[in-house]
Formats: sequence, structure tokens, C-alpha cells
Amino acid sequence: MKAFYCDHFGLPLPSDHRFPEAKYRLLRAAIAADPALVGVELLVGEAASAEAILRVHTRPYFERLLRGTLEPDEIRRIGFPWSPQLVERARRSVGGTLAAAAAAGDEGIAVNLAGGTHHAFPDHGEGFCLLNDAAIAARDLQASGRAERVLIVDCDVHHGNGTAAIFAGDQSVFTFSIHGRKNYPAHKPPSDLDLALEDGTGDDDYLAALDHGLERALGRFPADFAIYLAGADPYVGDRLGRLAVTKDGLRRRDRMVIGRCRRMGLPMVVVMAGGYAKQVEDIVAVHLQTVHAALDP
Repeated sequence: MKAFYCDHFGLPLPSDHRFPEAKYRLLRAAIAADPALVGVELLVGEAASAEAILRVHTRPYFERLLRGTLEPDEIRRIGFPWSPQLVERARRSVGGTLAAAAAAGDEGIAVNLAGGTHHAFPDHGEGFCLLNDAAIAARDLQASGRAERVLIVDCDVHHGNGTAAIFAGDQSVFTFSIHGRKNYPAHKPPSDLDLALEDGTGDDDYLAALDHGLERALGRFPADFAIYLAGADPYVGDRLGRLAVTKDGLRRRDRMVIGRCRRMGLPMVVVMAGGYAKQVEDIVAVHLQTVHAALDP
């Protein structure tokens, strides 16, 4: 199985509970050191092309990103100060998802060790997301003829508002989001299927809801490719999550989503999405479980 990652270019991102940047470096190191993951090939993702990005994002927004001419309110909405490194890293993160999607077409499943930037809209970024990698990958799959109907299963604890808005009314992409009802963002454009959970939801209720949601999504939508956002932030120790799912519950979640798609014969790309636990090691442990689930038959 192939796993793609992007280098950091010395990017000065905030290293706090909002965005624990060290998780990406530590996850890659954990995979390389794990004897149970000897079948994982670690590869650097190339930067996404302008052609691929512009299938989803507007040219004026993309040009403002490239030139560093975003308005102050646009920068505040994203949550990071602009820099050329920030844009390059965002393009490479998207490129990792594109490369994983291409690899999944041959191998059945592949992973991007970043990605899941589901708060990016066509004409703006927000919530630490500049470019919407899942949406760009879906459009790239369709443009290349590798897929016609793409299912996006979003298990990040935050609603995938950008993805929902991008594909509103589009019958070729089905968006399914399971998230915290009272969590960010305040405005949640409707996905094709939304399951909103109350604060404190634990393993049993979370997994029952997910099982029901997958049954509905896969039953209603004849997909030929799946994109899975395997957020670590439903974890009980997450500062921004507000749910109470244990590591074992998240392990079972990953196996449920990946197993269902495998049984349906769907090629699948997995991206890591969010994670904001107090201890970065907990985030890495949850993401590492996801990689194990993707590798296991």
C-alpha cells in the first residue's frame, strides 16, 4: 500500500492545540518504525497542478492565494498568516490526495498522511483549510475517467461545510458527514446525508449512527470510488471535538468504513483530516490505527 506525505519547507505554523503540526512528522516516523507496516511505501506527494485546483476553486481566489493578496478578513477566516510556504504546502497536501487516488485505482486503497481540508469553499478558505483536497480529487477522478460517481465519507468531527457546498445539487458526488451537532462551523450547508451527534456521544452510539449512515449512503448511491476523511478529532481527549469516542471506537470506525467499501469493491483513498488532542501522541496513535486498517485485508 502507498502512503503519501508532504515535507514542511520550514513552515512556521502554530504548534498549539488548534493545529498540532508535529503530528504529520511523528506519524510518518511511526509508520516507518512500525514492523507491522512494512508493506507501506512512503512517498512524497507532488504539488497539485493549477488545472486540477481550478476544477473546484475559482481563479480569482487561487490567484490571490498565489500572489499573497488575500484580504485581511480572508486570512482571519483561514486562521494562518499567508506565506508562499503555506500555499506550497497546501498544494502538496492536495497533491498527496491526488496521488493516493491514482494509486488506489491500481491497488484498491491508498493513504494521504495529510489532507481532509473540507472547510475550503470554491472562492475562499476557512478553518485552517486553503484548498479542498477531497473535492479536487473527486473532480480529478472524473476528469481522468477513473471514476464517474464518487462517495465522500467525512468522519471528521466538524461538518464538511466546504465539501457540501461544492457538490450541492451534483448527482455525481455523494457527500456524507457524521459530526458534532453543536461544533464548528456554525452554518452547515446540507450534505447529501448529515448525521449530527450530541456532545459527549460515545463509542456505541457513534458506531451505531455510522453503521446506519453507511447503509443509507451505499444503498442510495451507486458509487465507483470512495474518499474517506478519517478525522482523529471525535476522540474523547480532543480539545476541539466534544465527542467521547475512544481509540478503540475509532479503530472500529476505520474498520467499518474501510471494510464496507472493500466489500462493495470500491477503490478508496483515505486522508487523515483533523486531530487536536492535548497530547500529540494520542493524535498520532489514532491516525496510525487508520493506516493499519487500510493495510489489513
